[in-house]
Amino acid sequence: MHEDKPGRPKKHLGQHFLQDPEIISRIIRTADVNKEDVIVEIGPGRGALTFRLAEMASEVIAIEIDHSIVESLNERAASYPNLSIVEADALRFHYHEIGTRFKVVANLPYYISTPILFRLIELSDMVTSMTIMLQKEVAKRVVAAPNSKDYGILSIAVQFYAVPEIAFNISRKSFYPEPKVDSSVLKIVPREKVAVDVRNEGLFWGLIKSAFYYRRKTLLNSLALSGHSKEIIKNVLEFAGIDQNKRPEQVSMEEWGKIADTLMEFMLSQQKRMKF
Repeated sequence: MHEDKPGRPKKHLGQHFLQDPEIISRIIRTADVNKEDVIVEIGPGRGALTFRLAEMASEVIAIEIDHSIVESLNERAASYPNLSIVEADALRFHYHEIGTRFKVVANLPYYISTPILFRLIELSDMVTSMTIMLQKEVAKRVVAAPNSKDYGILSIAVQFYAVPEIAFNISRKSFYPEPKVDSSVLKIVPREKVAVDVRNEGLFWGLIKSAFYYRRKTLLNSLALSGHSKEIIKNVLEFAGIDQNKRPEQVSMEEWGKIADTLMEFMLSQQKRMKF
């Protein structure tokens, strides 16, 4: 059957193969690949980027879930002793077994791009940088600042742990088959420490998720649906110096930290009063 032929794009895997050599060169320059680098490539596809990386890096580990593509790449990889083709799911791969820090270069399938992005961000002790291709609209959300329609949980989640920037955009015409949307190349560098020190990260993320779930509501009304009374939320916002009529997308990461820490103080003071 045609579906099993290596190199034939599989729709259910979201395969769109990059085929523009100039774009590939720009990706390598953006990733700043050198002879000292260990590179993890996710979704090598036909290998257009893979073998260029192998020529420039110390070691390349290409993770591919498609068995037929793995077989095809392994045939060509024989002359590249520094290249390993690994048949695995990138979401479940044990990255710590690599045993050293590495750079990630990836053309992420659109349908699982966000879960893989979060998985990689969790590996900040291993990953020195990520140069990844994402759907353009997703990339805009990743780098978005407050007071924009693209700003949301994804923006805060990435920027809390890393510094993202859009390196350049890629036309859909650079891929085969041509997807319905354009892409962007993101360069993401993990932070040495989180962007905002908060006392309780669980509370911090819980408030953000609750607020953006009701993003059309004011802060007062959306956070009052997070399990805390409206009176407490009103007092917290007033004490933190944040306008209760703001919408969630108008609140900076630093302000979210202030809200979470102030609420934590209120909760602790309530617990102390209950003891007496």
